[in-house]
Amino acid sequence: MKSLRNLISWSTFVLMAGLLLFSALVYAASEVLLQRFVDGRLLVLGETLAEFVERQPELFEHREQDIPPTSELTQSTTEQHILPDVTHALRVFSTDGSLVWRSPHAGGRESLPPRILEQVRLKTLLFETLKAPDGIPARHLFLFLVSKSHVQYVLQAETSLLHYQETLNGLVFLLALGSAATLFFAWVGSHWLSKKVLAPIEALCTGAETMSEADLGKRLPMDSPYQEFRRLTQAVNAVLDQFQRGSEVQRNFCEIAAHEMKTPLTILQGNLEVALMKARTVEEYHEVLLNNLQQVERLIALTRPLLTLAKFTSSKPPVNLMPLALEPLIQEIVEELTLLADDHQIALRFESQPVPPVLGDAQWLKQALINLLDNALQYTPAGGSVTVRLQTVDHEVAVAVEDTGHGIEPEHIPHLFERFYRTDWARAKDTAGTGLGLPIVKEIMEAHGGSISVTSEVNKGSVFTLRLPAFTQHRIPA
Repeated sequence: MKSLRNLISWSTFVLMAGLLLFSALVYAASEVLLQRFVDGRLLVLGETLAEFVERQPELFEHREQDIPPTSELTQSTTEQHILPDVTHALRVFSTDGSLVWRSPHAGGRESLPPRILEQVRLKTLLFETLKAPDGIPARHLFLFLVSKSHVQYVLQAETSLLHYQETLNGLVFLLALGSAATLFFAWVGSHWLSKKVLAPIEALCTGAETMSEADLGKRLPMDSPYQEFRRLTQAVNAVLDQFQRGSEVQRNFCEIAAHEMKTPLTILQGNLEVALMKARTVEEYHEVLLNNLQQVERLIALTRPLLTLAKFTSSKPPVNLMPLALEPLIQEIVEELTLLADDHQIALRFESQPVPPVLGDAQWLKQALINLLDNALQYTPAGGSVTVRLQTVDHEVAVAVEDTGHGIEPEHIPHLFERFYRTDWARAKDTAGTGLGLPIVKEIMEAHGGSISVTSEVNKGSVFTLRLPAFTQHRIPA
């Protein structure tokens, strides 16, 4: 498994590779520049000698090799300022390679090899690096020249590369020393940085690993001086908050579900025990079975919404979103429930405005509307009315279910969508509800990217409003 410490250590190796590449480039560039510098100075020196030969060609026509050079050449300002500390030599050769003239400190080369003569004739200007007898390399310039008297010469300027090599060796030393120092400080700094960076992470991991279910109320301290780690700790604490809320909801849900199931199961057990205590008539057994059947139906009515909620609380709700027109869907539901509304002597109406389609699952949206209409019909007295309105509100499609029932007290409204929650008035009516209808509607709407809201006034009625995003060509079904 990869570690952040290893990553920081690898960064040192990457830096080392970068330094090696940088040093190689600097060395290569410096070598090229130094060589160009030496060649440039040799060329200036050779051209100075060529001007001297052109001005005084008679000096070399005597071929007296030991004639000392004139002060014009040896004390040339160009020579003094070009290479003041570099050993250099000047020679003049004839076209057959024999030595015509040399400076006093020039070596004892008496002739030029035919290879060099041929190359100078072809190129006119030739640079070569050759080793001197003492093993020190030297840079040579060969220049082909024709004097005013049409005599042809080969001029040679030579300089030692001792300082050139010393400069490059010094550069290598400085690059090696600088790279080593940089790597050392980078290695030390990376370890220091890794400790500073990983210390808050280690503390965060230790705190999270030692936390148990009994410590869900605790939170990790945000005492790190770095903003990024404070954000990380804040994010972990937010996850713990969400986990704690989910755990509490799950625990309450299980407790309430167990309590709701306990009553019918207790009745079932009591009926069976009483029936087995003594022999019963057929009619008595029939009555016991009918009573038990009612309790089984009650359990089934409870488990079905529980299974529905379990589906929607999973990681992937069971909805298949696709473009859907709501008006025909609502019209169909209203027609199906009209007979039930007539039985309760309630007027069921549908008011519609042109609206765009939505992304929805027809089956689950129908279930949500049926839950709302069923509640509205149950809690609306005879002679009242239930109205379904379809309209567009703020780029959303809104479906409002309005009734003229008892209404909901303000203190109950924030808890309406909690599981198994029922108002005191609803319990007093002894309806067959389980307190799961509205939570299911809420889960269905959230799975569609929508919402549900409620407004109510006691003795006037309630309005439950479903809001769904309008479908456009830019919205793609999930």
